[in-house]
Amino acid sequence: MGCPAAPLGGDSVVTKKDIVKAISEQIGMTQLKTKEIVQQTFDAIIDTLVREHRIELRNFGVFEVKKRAARKARNPRTGERVDVAEKYVVTFKPGKEMEEKVRLLEQREAEKRAAEAAADHNAADSSTTSPPFSSPPTSSEQFPVQPNSSQSIQPNSSGSATPPSFDSKPPSTPGM
Repeated sequence: MGCPAAPLGGDSVVTKKDIVKAISEQIGMTQLKTKEIVQQTFDAIIDTLVREHRIELRNFGVFEVKKRAARKARNPRTGERVDVAEKYVVTFKPGKEMEEKVRLLEQREAEKRAAEAAADHNAADSSTTSPPFSSPPTSSEQFPVQPNSSQSIQPNSSGSATPPSFDSKPPSTPGM
């Protein structure tokens, strides 16, 4: 049961309002009542973290409160060393189901990029070899041969025609 709150990609950000709207439409409840339930769920997660320092939501992930030790840091503007006091931070480790869905998303994106690269490559190949919508060149267009009188095709002893032999340099053309 998914929650299509907003499209992925681009600069779109999914808000609580988007989630409430999608859920209310999916279950047929008013947005006001759905908002209340969603907010109570978030409040319960926060209260549990403060009280227990850990909450496990199967197939979703684990939120945990951890103490970050005091440390020395640098002010990026001045380069001055500053002491940072210890503090509590919330960490999140995604569950297996979330990891799998994100992995599938990565695979789809990689396949999409590969298909786009192949299409770009094919477009580049076709644009360099011939203009679009033109028929392929005939062999005489690809390799024009202008036999001079000494290089005309002569019948051989069996009666079939043999092409002239070409030296390493092309025949000279008068006036060039």
